[in-house]
Amino acid sequence: MMTRLFNKQNVFLFLLIMMVVLARFFPFLESYNRYFNLSGFIDWGIAGIFLLYGLKLNLKEVVKDIANWKLHLLIQSGTFILFPLLALLFYPLVKDSQYTTVWLSVYFMACLPSTVSSSVVMVSIARGNVTSAIFNASVSGLIGIVMTPLLMSFFLIPAEGSGDQGAIIQQLLIKVLLPIVLGILLNPVFKR
Repeated sequence: MMTRLFNKQNVFLFLLIMMVVLARFFPFLESYNRYFNLSGFIDWGIAGIFLLYGLKLNLKEVVKDIANWKLHLLIQSGTFILFPLLALLFYPLVKDSQYTTVWLSVYFMACLPSTVSSSVVMVSIARGNVTSAIFNASVSGLIGIVMTPLLMSFFLIPAEGSGDQGAIIQQLLIKVLLPIVLGILLNPVFKR
């Protein structure tokens, strides 16, 4: 009974709930940055997670998987065409009503790229193709830099000077793609 209660998934869920409870009682305050640089820690943590994912990948698998363009086209089409269209179907029902803002929020969520961490975690749990998940989520993030503002521009007027897309691309490259590539390259060294 105890071993079933403390398997990997239950421990992760328990720790996740514990963190939410701790955050409730000890919320982050800007003054904490004097003692501990949380944003820097988060950046290193993100890079570390993707380095570990890269270490799990095999270079031959990655090259073979990138050639599966039909799968990638299907995933990206679902993310940036199907989901926004599904949300758009409900626009005539809420147009000029008090629910327009709620619909706009749902539409915004439908226009966002998939998150790398969620995609990879869900595919890992389902024992699916993690290589494809990492590749498509990374590509989705890059495409989303252009597509999300484009899809939202039909309903919102962009604020002046909003969104430094060069900085966003740089962050994606440094925090996600570089650690994955480094992990793939270091894979043969650590497999010995």
